[in-house]
Amino acid sequence: MNNTFQFPVRVYYEDTDAGGVVYHARYLHFFERARTEFLRTLNFSQNQLLHEQNIAFVVKSMNIDYRFPACLDDALIVESEVVEVKGATILFSQILKRDELVLTTATVKVACVDLGKMKPAALPAEVKAAISK
Repeated sequence: MNNTFQFPVRVYYEDTDAGGVVYHARYLHFFERARTEFLRTLNFSQNQLLHEQNIAFVVKSMNIDYRFPACLDDALIVESEVVEVKGATILFSQILKRDELVLTTATVKVACVDLGKMKPAALPAEVKAAISK
């Protein structure tokens, strides 16, 4: 992947089922954290965008493929790449790895929403420019 952002994740007991395997919904948390931290590396805080511009990013759609399970105490890496930027959406490709083994992949379309109107809003120009680099 080009311009890939890497975010480390450790699997904790709270992430797993009784067998020590990561519960399927927790993968969404791992991917969400990586996207949030990616924005942070570009000097954008979701909290700041919320309070200053009344916008938020919401998941519009997601396609996820669980290939191999992650387990308690695993040290993982989430790789995130921006695939496409449009007027109000960002398409991410995300991969969760343990060492070089790909455990899970996801394609996530995130929409920018005006919270006052609860409708799609154009990505702020500065966000779009930073992401598109």
